[in-house]
Amino acid sequence: MRAHEAGALHADIGHRAPPWLRAPRDPNELVPSLWSMNAKKDAEGALVVGGVDVRDLVAEHGSPAYVLDEDDFRARARAFKHAFKDFDVYYAGKAFLCTTIVRWVMEEGLNLDVCSGGELAVALRAGADPKRLGFHGNNKSESELARALDAGVGRIIVDSQHEITRLIELAGERGVVAPVMVRVTAGVEAHTHEYIATAHEDQKFGFSITSGAAFEAVARINEAPELELLGLHSHIGSQIFDSSGFEVAAKRVIALHARVSDELGVDMPELDLGGGFGIAYTTQDDPSDPAQLATEMGKIVEHECRAFDVDVPKVSIEPGRAIVGPAVCTVYSVGTVKEVELDAGAARTYVSVDGGMSDNIRAALYDADYSCTLANRYSDAPATLARVVGKHCEAGDIVVKDEFLPADLRPGDLVAVPGTGAYCRSMASNYNHVPRPPVIAVKDGRTRVVVRRETEDDLLLLDMGAAE
Repeated sequence: MRAHEAGALHADIGHRAPPWLRAPRDPNELVPSLWSMNAKKDAEGALVVGGVDVRDLVAEHGSPAYVLDEDDFRARARAFKHAFKDFDVYYAGKAFLCTTIVRWVMEEGLNLDVCSGGELAVALRAGADPKRLGFHGNNKSESELARALDAGVGRIIVDSQHEITRLIELAGERGVVAPVMVRVTAGVEAHTHEYIATAHEDQKFGFSITSGAAFEAVARINEAPELELLGLHSHIGSQIFDSSGFEVAAKRVIALHARVSDELGVDMPELDLGGGFGIAYTTQDDPSDPAQLATEMGKIVEHECRAFDVDVPKVSIEPGRAIVGPAVCTVYSVGTVKEVELDAGAARTYVSVDGGMSDNIRAALYDADYSCTLANRYSDAPATLARVVGKHCEAGDIVVKDEFLPADLRPGDLVAVPGTGAYCRSMASNYNHVPRPPVIAVKDGRTRVVVRRETEDDLLLLDMGAAE
């Protein structure tokens, strides 16, 4: 499964709703599983999140805006911490990271995974304990590795022989021992989009278990006095609902863990099974809760360790999307509504909003589906099938490919899209020189800007042509 090169629009040439999308009895109602715990509609039909009416939020902060429900984020973090009480839980910062998020993660007792020098800089600026940080990345530079060593990062996940060489040299120069895990490729085909499946053989991440490259990397690290071998790291992909992929991966990774013990005499103390736990973007998605995941994954690890006659290592996981994804919705203002005639007398309603692929690239990149709702008023008009699109000069600039919205939707209305906490702000761009939206945290009826809106001055600040 892959997105069409010209964008999601060209991958869907029909005009009927997808089979899983049903016309609602009332298009004003929210589907609770898609929204943060504190999202609701008031008596006037306006969306209220964390006690904040989005009409007031937009009046104060403008649109589009990412609306972050603080209590929801913290509750999901605590749920993973409690359910996986025998595991180490690392929040995957790549889903969304800012200094406020780092502080919430630390306060809730989670560790933090970063995958670039920039993410590491945010974590350190927020005052995170470096020992509670893991550093990922398939091409970490010398300067990034040096900064991680100087800061005392708790674990560095190595991804290539070149990186092992760099790390040995840098640690040796500093007279320190670098704690490392080995990213391995388990050869598992996760049931997800090919661009976010990361454990099959033909991709950039990790050392292959099948080819023997993973064992060679472990053996080399074990022989290097500059490195401390913590264990193996496996990640099979993202937006995964089926635990069978974790079961197959765990079997192969623990088999390698046992081989290292038998042949090298090394009992590695840790094992990381990654993250990738899915969330509900639409009614077709049925994610597992943390308690269910913890039970299933705990049984898998115990069973495989018993089968290979090895002690159960300290296991860690890395949820990101599952914590921040549902905690955020994006609020847009409607600019135009257009009826487009299609073949055989059919038509489609195009609703254009003031954001788009610059604040949410996932529809164009992954052919991702989203839901949305009219957010500023109640409507008694019948539901009509609509496509919500952005303002960018791109045919594939789609926010919500298919959704039933009130037929009287008009310019000036607000539309809110749930489930936008993961990868939307992180992957946002300035396409068409559009400034990126702010992230507004809401709690107990109050708003707080945690990432401010970009301005045209911000864009021009980087353009050095004016000085010529």
